[in-house]
This record gives sequence, structure tokens and C-alpha cells, in this order.
Amino acid sequence: MDKKDFAFAKLNYIICIVAILLIIVGFVLMTGPSSSIEGGFEPDIFSTRRIEVAPMVCFVGFLLMIVGVLYPRPKESSEENKELN
Repeated sequence: MDKKDFAFAKLNYIICIVAILLIIVGFVLMTGPSSSIEGGFEPDIFSTRRIEVAPMVCFVGFLLMIVGVLYPRPKESSEENKELN
């Protein structure tokens, strides 16, 4: 397969994979014990990790995904341009 068949460059894929991992880490940080009526009140639902840190990590992951999609492809070398003409 030729390089021109791919939608993104290698760097774009790396940025997108890092973004997906950040989003997953953010959602994992949001998890924890639930607060149910039978189990009593669980104060951990108001922890800084679940309310502030995890949404920020997810948000950075989503922004990084946008960067990964919009990051420009590197210019082709002059030798490749000569072959096309």
C-alpha cells in the first residue's frame, strides 16, 4: 500500500492513540464506589479526583484528539513531486 492511501500521517495516529488513552484514564479516574440508599451515604462521590481532575483529563484528551485529526501532514519531498509530474 502506498503512503498516499492513508488518511493521516504516522504522527497523527500516535497523537490520536495518546488522546484515546487519556480519555480512558479520565473515565477510570471518575469511577469509584456508588452512593446507594441501602449502603448509606458515600462521601467519595464529592472527591476532588472525581469532580475536578478526571473531567480535566478527559477534556485534555478530547482536545488532543482534535489536534491529532487536524495536525497537518508533512510536505512531500521534492523527489516524490518530480515522479508525479
